[in-house]
Amino acid sequence: MTAAPSNPIQDISSGLASLVANAAANVVAVHSRRSRSSGFVWRPGLIVTAEEALADEGEVAVVLPGGETVAADRVGRDPTTDIALLRIGRSDIATASLAPPSVSTGAMVLVVGAEEGAPTAALGVVARAGGPWRSMRGGEIDARLDLGIAMRRPAEGGLALDAEGRAFGMAVFGPRRRVLVIPAATIERVAPMLEKHGRVARGYMGLGLQQVALQDGGGAGVMVMSVDPNGPGAAAGLRQGDVLVTFDGEPVRSVPALVRALGPESVGRRAALSIRRAGEPIEMSLTIGERPRR
Repeated sequence: MTAAPSNPIQDISSGLASLVANAAANVVAVHSRRSRSSGFVWRPGLIVTAEEALADEGEVAVVLPGGETVAADRVGRDPTTDIALLRIGRSDIATASLAPPSVSTGAMVLVVGAEEGAPTAALGVVARAGGPWRSMRGGEIDARLDLGIAMRRPAEGGLALDAEGRAFGMAVFGPRRRVLVIPAATIERVAPMLEKHGRVARGYMGLGLQQVALQDGGGAGVMVMSVDPNGPGAAAGLRQGDVLVTFDGEPVRSVPALVRALGPESVGRRAALSIRRAGEPIEMSLTIGERPRR
């Protein structure tokens, strides 16, 4: 008697279902005010989720694998990298093991989220893979990973898996609902800071700025519109009406570009500035402070 022939499609289907089931043990549903998303157990009692999907205020609840609902507290959040950290009073849920991404463009990927204690899954490919980049809010993301995938809204914050079932990051929505991955390295860098400090420190110059065109047709700069009297800009001698032309030798083309330069590593650093005051060039330096808590 001959054995029934193998069905390759069934084999693939069974393999994918097994990968989802394994990852689902680490993935939770996150409920906050008028928002439903996913997250995963990063450390015992600590949940990583998508910052943008988490309401700013109100109660937060986490639905564990199997359907049990527990209260959660906000530990910290970093809008620039889209990472938020929650704490629950349970330390017995399996933690996710994050691996550096080893996927390339065209590689098959899975996103595993959760809704009401049950897993959700989406299958697609890596649409784009690249090196480190900065988000529009100035966050440093360790790898560019765009997914060609149709992801359910509540799956945001879930785990992105490679074809071997290794979790290599968190799936989030980018502009125009493109699905991006916040890679493992970024999570492992930011989440400990959130656990310890509740936020990621950002540079602060104490200046209100507005982009302007330089009078001599030499491009754009940013004008100082206001000065925090207790901030680093005031201490450096900057005044309202000054125009910043270069920052550490690089042209200042726009306010967002300057903000992106004020990442965590900038705090305490001394920056060289070229400015124009009433049309006259002046060189000065400024010690970047830490952005105050709001």
